[in-house]
Amino acid sequence: MPLCEPSARWVLQFCHSYDGPFLDCARQYAVLFKGTPYKVCTVYLTGSPSVEVEQGSASDEVIFLDYASAQVRGLKLAAIRDFKRIVATRDFALCIAHRFKPVYIALLGSALPVIGVHHAFGDYQRRSRQLFANFFARRLSLLGVSNAVCDDMRACLGGWPSDRIETLYNRIDVEAVQAEQVSREVAREHLGLPQDAWIVGNVGRLHPDKDQATLIRGFAMAFSQLPPDSLLVLMGSGRLDRKLKALATELGVSESVRFIGQIPNGRRYFKAFDQFVLSSDHEPFGMVLLEAMAAGISVLASDCGGAPEVVPGADALFPLADAEVLATRLRAATTHGDKAGPAGVQPCFTDAGAFARFWTLPSVRRVLKEEGSDA
Repeated sequence: MPLCEPSARWVLQFCHSYDGPFLDCARQYAVLFKGTPYKVCTVYLTGSPSVEVEQGSASDEVIFLDYASAQVRGLKLAAIRDFKRIVATRDFALCIAHRFKPVYIALLGSALPVIGVHHAFGDYQRRSRQLFANFFARRLSLLGVSNAVCDDMRACLGGWPSDRIETLYNRIDVEAVQAEQVSREVAREHLGLPQDAWIVGNVGRLHPDKDQATLIRGFAMAFSQLPPDSLLVLMGSGRLDRKLKALATELGVSESVRFIGQIPNGRRYFKAFDQFVLSSDHEPFGMVLLEAMAAGISVLASDCGGAPEVVPGADALFPLADAEVLATRLRAATTHGDKAGPAGVQPCFTDAGAFARFWTLPSVRRVLKEEGSDA
């Protein structure tokens, strides 16, 4: 159970931005304090004020500092002054800071204990950041969105106690996501896809990190043994658009590979797919895997980064950049008929599961105990 004081205290959540998945990340951490005496003030370093973002933050108060990205390079002195002013307005118990810049500003702009949440690899590879983290080690605890991200931080911050670097997975509100997702028929109609095709889906930027080239090659290798009228649908845009289209033409599957571009609120339409594939080369976690599983879709992912911690078993993995094994997995998917389904979203990837784990984390218990909460 949460360790809370009888009277209300505040938690300051400090986010770099609300772009892409980071608005939902703010929501994920704000709801950890739902039903407790703690209130949450969420502060966005960059990004203009937005009513939609306020509502999506699930917080008691939302503040937009409205800095441009160029303004938060270098020493960030103005942002540190603004942060100090915010800290002075409330009785804050701790700060939860997402990504390195907010961690940096929070530590220099307050005396609060800081829990730094890291969503990517390499945040502490720079020697200057290692020195900074070590200098503030007494006040700083680190959370990674996967064990893989935590292992990366441990490799960079040798000697840190194990309870100072811990995993708290990204998660989804399964019921809310499922309520948002439209039916297979409606999704296919909206995306302009045939109702009777067997469709492999991929969602993400058309970027080398996402390695859609391997996906196209694997699809082409398996194509002759897939159901008639099978399609590969790539939802997203990016600088590799032309190269990937050329690759599909070169491999003779251009008519069966659809590039549908960036789709607003794309997860609403995941039921259009029969099979979801994440081919990324170093995905820290892979939220789209959870969204696909919530839609009842079978998933495949490259065996790297955080994806192996998310997918439901070894048969759902293929070696990084191995189009041949991916082709084998795609052929098998058409015959086995297995569905990950809503039950495939394990409890640790839900709001309820994260709530239970968060309040047992040594770093959280230590902070709240030190500030006078009951053990």
